[in-house]
Amino acid sequence: MENREQKTPAYAEASAKQVKIWAEEIEGGGYKLLDSGDKFKLEEVDGVRIIRAEPRAWWKKELGEEEWKKAEKNSKLEKVIDTGLDSIKAKIKFDKKSKHIGIFPEQVAQWQWISEKLKIEPKLKIPNSLNILNLFGYTGIASLVVAKVGAKVTHVDASKQSIDWAKENQKLSGLENAPIRWIVDDCLKFLKREIKRGERYDAIIMDPPSYGKGPKGEVWKIEEKLPELLELCKQILSDQPLFIIFNMYSTELSSLSIKNLLNDITKDLGGSLESGELAIPHQNSDRLLPMSIFALWYAN
Repeated sequence: MENREQKTPAYAEASAKQVKIWAEEIEGGGYKLLDSGDKFKLEEVDGVRIIRAEPRAWWKKELGEEEWKKAEKNSKLEKVIDTGLDSIKAKIKFDKKSKHIGIFPEQVAQWQWISEKLKIEPKLKIPNSLNILNLFGYTGIASLVVAKVGAKVTHVDASKQSIDWAKENQKLSGLENAPIRWIVDDCLKFLKREIKRGERYDAIIMDPPSYGKGPKGEVWKIEEKLPELLELCKQILSDQPLFIIFNMYSTELSSLSIKNLLNDITKDLGGSLESGELAIPHQNSDRLLPMSIFALWYAN
């Protein structure tokens, strides 16, 4: 659609500011990015400093080595933090082999956007009528945000460990009775079965890995699977969908590439398209650490 409306990004520009607010509001200090550089990042979770590898951080560190050394003794970490998002809590786990700690802080602006978008949706007033799909859902923060506002959510991930972690977060957040389906499955196989069953969803959130393996050893390579994934998502949308959010941590693909693919499956729906990067601000600096590319379609 040539004249599709283009707007200032709904959350890309706001991401840095909102992450700062989130970090300040979390009880006990929550999450902070203290520094990054030399392909590492120095983080603080509830007052405890940790260091993780970060291939995107090519630049030099801003803080001195004495600040980084304060994290060296912290080889393991397990804490529960309040995300500041409608009392949703998250368990944070870290050891020196950890690539992920249980949250993606750069996505906080999206979580807020999702919550605000759904709260004003008329369908929400009708019990069990708003149906949201979270693919590659990891530890479930987005799913809990959706459930908290009263929508049904189906959360799919190929990792049983991630699903179990998400269920812990559900319990910690007091949402044990929320209408959430937790499904351990290959996302493409799940989508194909849902299409055959005639299931439809009003919105889709997805955060696929660049590379991974399914529960039965299925190999996932984003370059090979992405067009099929988005085409299946198109088939599973309801007649009046609300939004599609696509995130991905990748040093290879461009957000514009994802936006173009998303345009292919939504061009008959009208609405607006956006794309960009999600970043985390340094705590006491103007520097931003880019973490994910995203593309977003939403109904006007």
